[in-house]
Amino acid sequence: MLTQNLGYPRIGAGRELKKARENYWAGRINLQELFHAGKKEKIKNWTLQQTCGIDLIPCNDFSFYDQVLDHSLMFGAIPERFDPLKEILSETDLYFAMCRGYQKDGFDIIAMEMTKWFDTNYHYLVPEFTKNQKFELQNSHVVDEFNEAIQAGVKHPKPVLIGPVSYLLLGKEKEEGFHRLALIDQLLPLYISVLKELQNQGCLYVQIDEPFLVTDLLKLPVRRWNC
Repeated sequence: MLTQNLGYPRIGAGRELKKARENYWAGRINLQELFHAGKKEKIKNWTLQQTCGIDLIPCNDFSFYDQVLDHSLMFGAIPERFDPLKEILSETDLYFAMCRGYQKDGFDIIAMEMTKWFDTNYHYLVPEFTKNQKFELQNSHVVDEFNEAIQAGVKHPKPVLIGPVSYLLLGKEKEEGFHRLALIDQLLPLYISVLKELQNQGCLYVQIDEPFLVTDLLKLPVRRWNC
């Protein structure tokens, strides 16, 4: 029997990640120093779990701010108001602009909405969807972190993904005339692409979280789906 963990706290025992992130926002450290702080916490967490005898150790459960926002950036679900920033900001700074807003360089762009993750005190950034929403893979973060775990000596890293149904339902429609679950046909090929690449890299186990599937789906307007 293999033991596994569903996920591990990422902020650090002494809030190291939070402090590094705030130092980066304040300009006291640079991007490479922020990445170094994140990698240090990831390796510390993976090593501790492996030392404790966990066989399947989660990866891609780390985030510099929010896992739902990570998925939005990965799938290119970036609200149109942030388009002007794509030309002037790094991917990381665009990511932080989506969670904090951007009020400089002549721009005044509001952040994405934040709300509670189900009935917990954890808050996430609400994905925004339009009727003609287009998805495309913007980065290889999931695969990169799997390989990072391998390089750190983790025998069986287990990438964690928010499933496509829950990802869409966690979001909201920004215009009328469609239900966001109708977008699943566009989203599924990207999930398949990520899973195939993980397989090519030697990944044996993947955890796909679908918390909405244990809620009352009968309340959803199923006749408006096209999936």
